[in-house]
Amino acid sequence: MDSRSPRRANKPSRRAASSTRPRAIAHADPDPRHNHLLNALPASDYERIAAHLELVPMALGEVLYESGSKMRHVYFPTSSIVSLLYVMENGSSAEIAVVGNEGIVGISLFMGGESTPSRAVVQSAGQGYRLKAQAIKEEFNRAPVLHLLLRYTQALITQMAQTAVCNRHHSLDQQLCRWLLLSLDRLRGDELVMTQELIANMLGVRREGVTEAATSLQRAGLITYRRGHITVVDRKGLEQRTCECYEVVKKEYDRLLPVRTAQ
Repeated sequence: MDSRSPRRANKPSRRAASSTRPRAIAHADPDPRHNHLLNALPASDYERIAAHLELVPMALGEVLYESGSKMRHVYFPTSSIVSLLYVMENGSSAEIAVVGNEGIVGISLFMGGESTPSRAVVQSAGQGYRLKAQAIKEEFNRAPVLHLLLRYTQALITQMAQTAVCNRHHSLDQQLCRWLLLSLDRLRGDELVMTQELIANMLGVRREGVTEAATSLQRAGLITYRRGHITVVDRKGLEQRTCECYEVVKKEYDRLLPVRTAQ
């Protein structure tokens, strides 16, 4: 998503996804501070960074970067969710983390790697802000920004590690509950626009397995599912049904990234 038309996630490509120019988005009152990382910055740091942010639409299935491609921007989602996927040589994939309004997409840029073996795909459409590579590298040399981004990176690594453990040791039913809860934490509201096929791709399982798990959750009165729309009607029930992995990830994010408003 850096100079030409964006690719879609249902058509894997080894080439880096190209970008569109920032354009107007039909969302009320766009504000970079809807991203928790940006909102947590001291006022002087926030104002300096905000001057270089570009508001961008983030469409469902849009690829922000491909495995191995050189990154040109980092992204701060505000009303969208981005899935970080590991794609195998045969085209199959599995999600290793999700990033929403709590974080930043493209940590390899400020960690010095320039690229990553994972792929970033918009899982839930919305909007976000992007910042050029050189700008984030310069900001990373400033102590307040450095410390905040390092804490976020530690939280993201925890999510990746816990996802691997969850996929290996817990049932698909529990994995789906964890995935729904993590997604809800990054959205306003209780509805997700997501097909079972896309969920299967995220979790790295067969669609039939997701259908069975979703049906079980619906029969239990925890969710409703209709034409690609999943609505959570009993969040507490989901929390009780999921494995400990969700709580481990949530506690680490809460510990490392306390919510506070820029002064």
